[in-house]
This record gives sequence, structure tokens and C-alpha cells, in this order.
Amino acid sequence: MSKVFPRHTNYALPVIESGDGVHLIDTSGRRYIDACGGAAVSCLGHSNQRITDAIKAQVDKVSYAHTSFFTSEPAEALAAKLVSLAPAGIEHVYLVSGGSEAVESAIKLSRQYFLEIGQPERQHIVSRKQSYHGNTLGALAAGGNEWRRSQFQPLLADAMHHIDACHYWRFAQDDESEYDYGQRMANQLEEKILELGETQVAAFLAEPVVGATMGAVPAVEGYFKRIREICDQYGVLLLLDEVMCGMGRTGSLFASEQEQINPDIVCVAKGLGAGFQPIGAMLCSATIYRAIETGTGFFQHGHTYLGHPVAAAAALAVITELEEQALVEQVARRGPALMSMLSSSLGNHPNVGDVRGRGFFIGVELVEDKQTKQALEPSLKTHAKLKKAAFENGLMIYPMGGTIDGRSGDHVLLAPPFIATDTELGEMVDLLGKSLHEVLPTDAV
Repeated sequence: MSKVFPRHTNYALPVIESGDGVHLIDTSGRRYIDACGGAAVSCLGHSNQRITDAIKAQVDKVSYAHTSFFTSEPAEALAAKLVSLAPAGIEHVYLVSGGSEAVESAIKLSRQYFLEIGQPERQHIVSRKQSYHGNTLGALAAGGNEWRRSQFQPLLADAMHHIDACHYWRFAQDDESEYDYGQRMANQLEEKILELGETQVAAFLAEPVVGATMGAVPAVEGYFKRIREICDQYGVLLLLDEVMCGMGRTGSLFASEQEQINPDIVCVAKGLGAGFQPIGAMLCSATIYRAIETGTGFFQHGHTYLGHPVAAAAALAVITELEEQALVEQVARRGPALMSMLSSSLGNHPNVGDVRGRGFFIGVELVEDKQTKQALEPSLKTHAKLKKAAFENGLMIYPMGGTIDGRSGDHVLLAPPFIATDTELGEMVDLLGKSLHEVLPTDAV
């Protein structure tokens, strides 16, 4: 009997043995096509030799040195590379081991920043309902997904507050334009700031494209520009969580590029290491860094594996591969074609309500009724059944329930490797369609 503490104790999982491009292969020799990158992680697939060579080369030099004693060449090179590619104003990088750590670091840095500049009253963080920012307690409290929050509610900080998500297809009023809806949603931030006190809010935290909890939902045009205006007006920091949607996933290296705004802090992970090593990063503005540098000089935070040399070497190799193979540009160019394939294949199914997203980050929302957008009965756990059917058909997808409010709603998230060929993308779409018809047969509707 396994001594591993698994995610779910009632399932016996196959044992992974190897990877081959967009495929994973278990110990029985069965192949699975990875249409979700695990959790939007494996942007380069599972067998990139250049990345493994970079890892091996760094291990041969040194694998670990604590950052209270040393920096390392890979960490320095990775930080410099990220800054050279980051939105304007971002000048420093804090390397961690994953997305939750990156967001936790961002929340704590935003608080310490205001202490350093003499504004200790700024203690509140505002984010959005149905957001997901990580599973550590601070990041979980900042997130707005009620299913994830509910059982841990007594442990979550009262300093976290939430406004409505920006999801035009699901929540817009009749005859409301996309722009008007976006402005109305953005203006909720100003209302919340005034409610809490004009000088009491430290930061607003949001995903440019909401991933796991809503299924690849981008904000409408103009939303984030208005958010940036409000943050500037009230002296609030803008924190962007690009852990899932960043590093090229939506067709630009940083998702915020498509919103034409510059954050004060941005968090990345997943695609940064492409699954070859655990790594994440919090990137901050020169203004925030200087406040620490000219103040106490010490960010009161830290983890054992900050700036891990092997992880940094892997991430640097990943970025090099993205650049040299022009993979982000390919995602931007091929994303609309993938969206069209999915819409054509699945759009006529009576239970497919919406196909949305950007780049290679696409959500398919399932409904009971297309016209009313009524959700499927939550107790049916349709998303889980679809994951099971797809996996049996050799397809890995990332489904989730509670799409609408943390309780009702089902969606499937697709985040294929950037290296997937047109044939492989077509296979993913075909297998998803097959699995969907097995779980929700059209003749039974």
C-alpha cells in the first residue's frame, strides 16, 4: 500500500514513467495527450532536452546555497532576463518555489511597503469573487472562491475583501455593452475603497485572465485601464496574479501586455519553469524596492528555497527556448485557430454554453440550458465525470465545478503545450468532443 498522501484517497492513480512531447506515458505503456499542461504548467511539453541539459549542468556545479549567504549566477541571470522582458517600471525579482509563495510574497511586500513609507493604516487587500490566488492561508484568504475558502474560513484574515468578477457573458445586464459592463465592474473597486476608507487599502489583486475557478475568463476591454486609474487615484498598489495566465500562455509573455497597463507587482510561476523545476517569481516596481532599500533594508519574509540555483537555471533555459523558438508568438497566432476548432466541434452541443479565452488558455463552460445559461445540477459533478471519461480516452483536461459562485457551474480548462502540432491540437479537440458526448449524450437532452 502506498505511503503517499494523495490529493484524493479514494482513487488509485496510474504511475507516470516518462514523457514524450505533448504526451505522458504510464508504467503500463499507455499514452495520454496533455491538453491542460497538468495545471497550465507544461508549456514546453515533457521531453525538452535543452532544459534537462541546463538542469544537469547546474547540478554539476552547485545545487543549493541559502540566500542568506549567497546569490547565484543562474538567479542573477534569470532576474535580469525577466526584468528586461517585464512591463515598464518592474525592476526587481524575488524568486520562490511556486505560485502560492509568489502571491504570499506580494501580499506581504505590499503591506511592508506602506509601513516603510509611513502609511501603516493601509492594511486591506481587495480582490475579486471567484478568483484563485493560491492555497497558503494568505493567498487563500485573498482568493474569492467560496468552495476553497469555506472549511478554512476561521483561519482566514479579515483584511481581505472582494468585489464582483468581470465576466461579461455570465453576469452582464441585458443590453449592457461590454465597455459599460467593464466600467461598472471596475468602479466597484472605488466603491470598496471608499467603504473601507480612502487611506486604508494597500492593494488590489487580480488575475488578468481568470483561470482555474472560472475557466479562462478575460476581462473586457477597458476594465483594467479603469482599475489602474482607480489605484493611482487612491494610492493603491496594483498586484497582478499571472501565475496561470502568464509566461506566454495567453499570447504575450506577460498577460498584462494585452491590457496595456503596468502593474506595481506581478506574480508568475507555472510556465516559468514549465514543470522541469518548481519555481515562481514575484516581480516588483523600482518604487517599491527603493522603499525597502532606503528604509529598513530588510524584507521580513523568506523561504528556504528562494532563488534555488537549479530551478533558476531551468527557468532561464525555458525563457531562452520560448524566445529562440518564437513560441509565444506562435501561441498568439494559433490561439484563434484552436478556439475556432473548439467552437466548431463543440459549439452545437446543447450543453456547451460558452467557449472563451486567449491564446492557448481556453475555457468551455457547460450548462443545462443555453438560452438561460442555467447551470447543470451541481450534485451531478459533471466536470468530474468529464475528466474521468477524458482520461479513459487518453486525454488530460483541467475541469472544475463551482464556476459561477463556488457552488454551481461546470467548466473545462484547456492549456496545451505551446509545442503542440496542428494534428495534436485536432486530436485534443476530437477526444474532448468524444468524451463530452459520452458524459452528456445529445440524444438524451
